[in-house]
Amino acid sequence: MIHPERITLLNRQSPRKGRWVLYWMQASQRATGNHALEFAVREANGMGLPVVVFFGLTPDFPEANLRHCRFLLEGLREVRNDLDKRGIALVIRAVSPEKGALELCRDAALAVTDRGYLRIQKAWREAVAREAPCPLIRVESDVIVPVESASPKEEFSAATLRPKIRTRLGDFLHPLEETPVKRDSLGLRLPGLSLNDPEAILRDLPVDRGVPPVDSFRGGSGEARKFLKRFLAHALDRYDKDRNVPGSDAVSNLSPYLHFGHISPLEIVLAVRASRRGNPAAKESFLEELIVRRELALNFVHYNPAYDAYKGAVPAWAQRTLEEHGRDRREYAYSFRDLEEACTHDPYWNAAQREMVRTGKMHGYMRMYWGKKILEWSASPAEAFRTALALNNRWELDGRDPNGFAGVAWCFGKHDRPWGERPIFGKVRYMNAAGLKRKFDMRPYLDRFGSDV
Repeated sequence: MIHPERITLLNRQSPRKGRWVLYWMQASQRATGNHALEFAVREANGMGLPVVVFFGLTPDFPEANLRHCRFLLEGLREVRNDLDKRGIALVIRAVSPEKGALELCRDAALAVTDRGYLRIQKAWREAVAREAPCPLIRVESDVIVPVESASPKEEFSAATLRPKIRTRLGDFLHPLEETPVKRDSLGLRLPGLSLNDPEAILRDLPVDRGVPPVDSFRGGSGEARKFLKRFLAHALDRYDKDRNVPGSDAVSNLSPYLHFGHISPLEIVLAVRASRRGNPAAKESFLEELIVRRELALNFVHYNPAYDAYKGAVPAWAQRTLEEHGRDRREYAYSFRDLEEACTHDPYWNAAQREMVRTGKMHGYMRMYWGKKILEWSASPAEAFRTALALNNRWELDGRDPNGFAGVAWCFGKHDRPWGERPIFGKVRYMNAAGLKRKFDMRPYLDRFGSDV
């Protein structure tokens, strides 16, 4: 069963005859554990029609670059192979997603899409809903509790959202069954890009080529499951104690795969719950991050249209206190280039920046420290916000994501409370190098990322 609260009719078009049921796959880039895909298959079976899956490959997604696109194409190649086994055609076209979806809607009896929460993702779906000649149904597959089901408004913090989510978990924590496909669509021969040579596709994409791909993470559901399996076997049992330790391997490394929809959060939750490893506290700590904290970020970008702007994202109390200390003396000040090239006096901050540039990901605790220091070293809080967001979105594989927008805003007081007042930060939470050294042995982290290679 797919919970009805995951399903939303986006327009009022009447049912009609067509050649296929279209699944417009844009956010949930996977062939398994995908509620939207399974809904499309079930509807198609009921109509006696095949399913066609479409993905729009656009270079116009804000801040997309070569690193992101390589990872995405690696995942799509696996999606194609998995769909082939089910007799479902995948059509990929180098076109703005809403335009490609509308082209395939012309011959569709019904169109199904997944969900995105960012401004551009919403705009794409709204455009198709307005212009499609067939019904368009959205099926949420990338959260545990759909955002509106959890709360009708932007939440102040995890403390206010947590009880609302917990009361609904039992409704949504059910495995998704795969439905056999009755009508094959592989013989339709619809034109689209071939994934046999992803490098050729990348060469033709007009994206930022200044951010190279990385070998640390390869895209795809299979790779995501390898990280999940490794995490369950070697890190889950100490996650509650070691997850914040820089240089430790007590993290899942699943955030890039969640960002691109290569793995379902539901699959992860069910695997963690079923694991024989990991004490209850460790499991609870991990599920707090995966469910409550992640879905708090989705709540933020869904209900706050200015999630990527300092004035809109940072709470009023934090803006006031930061402005009151706007003229405080900065002992250090760095340009965007200094920061991007890890040229500061702080070896821990430099190591964090190098980790992000080299691997496409930064340890979660260091990302908090990293953002706080940008605030401390910038001429103004607004400039610091823009810098942190730009660096995060450019170099992180999981950048340009609700978690990234919420994480940067957190460094400026979002989802937090006032603390003791101090220079520059005012009442916004402060972090420093002495705290890192007091809490952790930083040598392993510096050994890995503390110098140029």
